[in-house]
Amino acid sequence: MAHIPRTLIADDQPDVLAALRLLLKAAGYQTESADSPKAIIEAIKKRDFDVVLMDLNYARDTTSGEEGLDLISRIQAEDNTLPIVAMTAWGTVDLAVEAMHRGVRDFVQKPWENSRLLNVLRTQVEQGRHRRRQRQKASARREASRMLQAELREAHEIQRRLMPAQTHRFAGFEIASIWQAARMIGGDYLAAFALPDERAALCVADVAGKGLPAALLMSHLHAALTTVANQNAAPRNVCAQLNQLMCSNLPPNKFISSFYGVLDVPRRMLQFTNAGHNPPLLVRSDGKTMRLTIGGKVLGAFADSSYAHQEIQLGSGDRLVLFTDGLTEIRNGAGEEFGEARLRQLLIAERHRSASELQSVIMDAAIEFSAGEFEDDVALMIVAAN
Repeated sequence: MAHIPRTLIADDQPDVLAALRLLLKAAGYQTESADSPKAIIEAIKKRDFDVVLMDLNYARDTTSGEEGLDLISRIQAEDNTLPIVAMTAWGTVDLAVEAMHRGVRDFVQKPWENSRLLNVLRTQVEQGRHRRRQRQKASARREASRMLQAELREAHEIQRRLMPAQTHRFAGFEIASIWQAARMIGGDYLAAFALPDERAALCVADVAGKGLPAALLMSHLHAALTTVANQNAAPRNVCAQLNQLMCSNLPPNKFISSFYGVLDVPRRMLQFTNAGHNPPLLVRSDGKTMRLTIGGKVLGAFADSSYAHQEIQLGSGDRLVLFTDGLTEIRNGAGEEFGEARLRQLLIAERHRSASELQSVIMDAAIEFSAGEFEDDVALMIVAAN
């Protein structure tokens, strides 16, 4: 059924109220009347109206319209979408302009012409309903945005908890890590957790894409890695099995680059495979560097991929740096990338620092270089052999 317009008629003259009620009732309007500013405000507070048809002059001031102008402001404070049509027998140009300025949508002089008055009311009812629909939509959008932000904050906290602690220790090793998403949540991943037989798993990965889709794939990788890593000791076998799982679950054109290593803590040996990821940098205590490249293709792109692994000895004073391209590809105001060469020089110069100190030095340098503008997710892990 069509909604019957509800009109509040406001005038302090009983004969005017009676005439307007008859006119509007015949035109299909529901009406309610009020004969004073106080009664008008009380009526508006009690129920919703589609339009207010009101006089500008009441008992306090019957000619200037000031009382009516004050009333317009009070009505607007209650509901600024409610259309107000003003009526007065003392209309002037200045009064009409001021009434419009305060929120009146249209202006009718007494004595009124029935057809024009009904046309004005019909137009204002339609426009008022449109404004209210727009306000409701805007309110719904704000609520949806608020809920989305709350969900993203919760997702960010969940994702943060999947990452290793900022500092982690195994016998003879200190590990420091930091993760920063470009959009609150993202697809960069770090892992450092204990395995049986005094071993530790180390991983850095980067899911193609950003935001929620990448974050969902990252959580899937985390669940798969923690399961597979405890079943297969050799990194090449872990990556091969992860690749099969990702090929079965990733959407088209999505993939994950990953570096995975197993640290034999007592022997101080690192066995690793690199699945298409930015090669970690190993800086020896004497300043010599090594890029850890041995491995195979990215995960999730080719079902028949196979992986090789390599084993290296970590000596006292060595520093291993795992990172995602969000670090090396940040740009300064001139469009220049931070780059791997700059990262390597920084590592060589600061290699004597602890893992946590070295992490801070690198991030501070990246922030200074880019003026704090990170366009991509960033993940960084420092492994210090003591």
